[in-house]
Amino acid sequence: MTAINLIEEAGTLNSRLAALDLAGRLSLVAGLGGHAVFTTSLGIEDQVITAEIGNHRLPIEVATLQTGRLFPETLALIDETESQYDIRITRYEPEQADIDAYAEKYGLNGFYESVEARHACCGVRKLKPLARALSGATIWVTGLRRGQSANRADTPFAEYDPERNLIKVNPLADWDIDVIRAYVADNSVPVNPLHQRGYPSIGCEPCTRAIKPGEPERAGRWWWENDEKRECGLHVHEETAAQ
Repeated sequence: MTAINLIEEAGTLNSRLAALDLAGRLSLVAGLGGHAVFTTSLGIEDQVITAEIGNHRLPIEVATLQTGRLFPETLALIDETESQYDIRITRYEPEQADIDAYAEKYGLNGFYESVEARHACCGVRKLKPLARALSGATIWVTGLRRGQSANRADTPFAEYDPERNLIKVNPLADWDIDVIRAYVADNSVPVNPLHQRGYPSIGCEPCTRAIKPGEPERAGRWWWENDEKRECGLHVHEETAAQ
């Protein structure tokens, strides 16, 4: 399908998704045909989507990027989630050769030294595994929400991803954190215990800290950088993320 066709399809899908609840949105995506992949970081919003996929037995692949630097709590939650919903979460890991090459050039923890080194680490541990996770996919489902950061305030329900030439669906785009928490409580959804310790957004352990009262949800990610648009490149093109 051409880029023009996908742009038009994404626009139509965006309008259709806006009128549905979460179950309806995911059911619609699952019924479109092709191969849909949901990539989860095991954060609280992603757990809501996984719960819906598992409870309704939707034909959407659930995948995660096992970067090699995740918190132990996150790793334990992968196993717990699989057990609770009787699903398989496919792990995509970085290549050891890429990790070795990064360490040779920047040092294992060189991401603290420069934005360039940090983006290079995300490239090795996240972007390259993501490319494998989305290989052959026609729809990419994410847990992006407008309330997560100013950089995500205009997140649509569906959009064309030109870099990967597929449609990206964000079924929780209009959900705020209070609605997320209520869903989790009402449905006994397993969540990362770090959320209760001041970590609303959880990534790799060396790159995530608890936030301070009043800080945005993603303030604890790459906190040593001054740029308020800090991203890893998964959802923002690398050139934009580095600006």
